[in-house]
Amino acid sequence: MFSDIPADTRIVIIDDVAANLRLLHSSLKAFGLRHVVSFADSASGLVWLKEQPWDLLLLDLDMPAPDGFEILRQLSERDRSRSPVIILTALSEPQNRRLGLELGANDYLLKPLDLPELLLRIRNALRLSHATRQLQDLNHALEQRVHERTFQLEDSYCAMLRALSRAACYRDDETGAHVLRIGETAAVMAKAIGMPQPWCDLIRLAAPMHDLGKIGIPDRILHKDGPLTAQERQQMMDHPRIGHAILQDAHATELSDMAADIAYGHHEKWDGSGYPQGLAGKDIPLSARIVALCDVYDALRMERPYKRAWSPERAQAYILEQSGMHFDPELVTVMCRCFGQVEKLIEDDAEQAGAHTQRPSKAGAGQPPD
Repeated sequence: MFSDIPADTRIVIIDDVAANLRLLHSSLKAFGLRHVVSFADSASGLVWLKEQPWDLLLLDLDMPAPDGFEILRQLSERDRSRSPVIILTALSEPQNRRLGLELGANDYLLKPLDLPELLLRIRNALRLSHATRQLQDLNHALEQRVHERTFQLEDSYCAMLRALSRAACYRDDETGAHVLRIGETAAVMAKAIGMPQPWCDLIRLAAPMHDLGKIGIPDRILHKDGPLTAQERQQMMDHPRIGHAILQDAHATELSDMAADIAYGHHEKWDGSGYPQGLAGKDIPLSARIVALCDVYDALRMERPYKRAWSPERAQAYILEQSGMHFDPELVTVMCRCFGQVEKLIEDDAEQAGAHTQRPSKAGAGQPPD
């Protein structure tokens, strides 16, 4: 009768009459159901049910507290298909039957029990439980495969965007270190202001895409040694819009959304004098405000064709001067506590490159980046 029921199936019996327990326990064992747990004390049985996995409960109703009705109330959150309950009781009144079924029982049998009928109902209940477990296991396996596949796709997507970011950066930074370092410094800042770890991880990936729009800027402008003309500067100022367009058209994810915000907003200024939209204050996305600060500081510390690297002291003084004008003053306060960590990132990159490319600037050399 139970040959198709898994050997590890767990059946629980709760009945305060010892003779009923012995009869049910021995009958189930005789038909090959080996994992049967019996409780004459309903309170102990309820504790066990809440702490252990089980496949079927045979439950009396008329017992000292907690009675069967209370046990059903306590188990109301269970999966009724995965863990069915059959009521076995002498309470024959229709209102008791209705209440038991309303509280979540799957079946209702009156005492004295007809054993062959009980065994058939137990078999049907266990088949339901087993089929539900198989379906849930299959769904879990499918969800896991989807999760793994999604992770692989997202990882490939991130790698593609990082490659695009480096491609844009290589056009005016031969090492590509700047673009990756912005992600690290932005994550340091995000952590310092108390953002949750997933958000910190997200900005680490999104920040390097801030200058992706430079892909669309002609080399004659990007590599020009001297000052840009008004027309050339206008073209250069178009790179946030280009980067935003590229990222906004990408497969919509939290990463691409944040990267698009950063690309569009990292040249906005706290006082509203930035571009391309002229946003001010907290109308500028937080991620873009953080990257604006990290990007300018790192750019000041880098040597470029048109300028020498600024010393840490001079770059830090400039950041403080621009608090409340270019930069969010609260973020500037936080960055003052992070200068040591940021400088360590710059030093580590210089060591990995095999040479310290930053040289102290001469007085008056270079201009701060826009």
